[in-house]
Amino acid sequence: MENVRVKDNKDYLGEVITVNMGPQHPSTHGVLRLVVDLDGETIVDVRPDIGFLHRGVEKLAENRTYHQFIPLTDRLDYLSPLSNNLAYCLAVEKFFDVKIPERAEYLRVIFAELARLASHLVWIATHALDIGAMTVFLYAFREREMILDMFEIATGQRMTSSWIRIGGIRDDVPPEFFDRLREFIEIFEERVDTYERLLTKNRIWLKRTKGVGYLSPEDAQDYGVSGPIMRGSGIPFDLRKAEPYSIYDRFDFEVACFDGCDIYSRYQVRMKEMRESRKILEQALEQIPEGPVMTDDPRIGFPSHEEVYEKMEALIRRFYLISKGFKTPKGETYACVEAPKGELGFYIVSDGKEKPYRLKIRAASFVNLGALPAMSKGYMIADLVGIIGSIDIVLGEIDR
Repeated sequence: MENVRVKDNKDYLGEVITVNMGPQHPSTHGVLRLVVDLDGETIVDVRPDIGFLHRGVEKLAENRTYHQFIPLTDRLDYLSPLSNNLAYCLAVEKFFDVKIPERAEYLRVIFAELARLASHLVWIATHALDIGAMTVFLYAFREREMILDMFEIATGQRMTSSWIRIGGIRDDVPPEFFDRLREFIEIFEERVDTYERLLTKNRIWLKRTKGVGYLSPEDAQDYGVSGPIMRGSGIPFDLRKAEPYSIYDRFDFEVACFDGCDIYSRYQVRMKEMRESRKILEQALEQIPEGPVMTDDPRIGFPSHEEVYEKMEALIRRFYLISKGFKTPKGETYACVEAPKGELGFYIVSDGKEKPYRLKIRAASFVNLGALPAMSKGYMIADLVGIIGSIDIVLGEIDR
């Protein structure tokens, strides 16, 4: 379908007026204010105004031990907290070059892919609702409930679960978790088919998404976008393949990439990603071994509850790790993961103490939002809702 963007400033017809969209607006998916310059209904420019949810997360890290900071990572992209836990723990573990138990590695992958699916399901539900498709919202939240049930069984929490730990996993999951996971894997492919039957060839959906919100591959690289935004512009970059972390190199899956460079292309990327995540889950479920879920490295690993009950030295060690934390070697590390919204990275500087000297977060939503003006200029104001939705931002990650 033809790109419907106005090509040049000379094509604008009348007086430019400036209007505010947000910060409270049903379609902004958070507290985001947009200052929009309009010529009639055509967008001349758009400027995001952020910071309404600023909590000083990076500064808070300097006053907490490495373990104490894990719950705060949940509050970044709160739709996929386990992905955030994983990225942060990988960065801290780099200081020690520690070996994570096999079972914990598989559980990390399972949690990360379930978090990706939960996040994408919220995205397709709300994005479709923004554009006028109500039914998909109900179906997608039905499947998301299944994932949140699994999180509750494994961690005791449906959201902000804080379950991944430095050195492994908080505790092993009960057998019921795997029964639920197996059931979910069996039905999910068919459920994605249902979403696609409702949207992929829907004439209204096509009119609202094809040729709208164009972002060229060159602009995608210049703005540094990542995740489905980059892959929707025809660049097949996925950290799980390009720089495999954890045990992702053991799984057979494809990088979802489409070159339409528009809203529809980003939709295609996420739909295929959901199918590929299901494939990864299926393989992980087949391969997961028995064994411990926390490293026995005494520098960072918590002793098991059984050891604490039986051995005084284990009790003392656990008490010390929780109350005082552990010291990291002097230096700096960076680790990143392919989170649902793109590259999520943690850069940590250590001065050899129990708390980070400096912590910097590379948040995918923050970087991706920077490309909004390039995607929006020349389109109709009514298209702006769909364009924002296609970025899939979470303001908790942008403002920090």
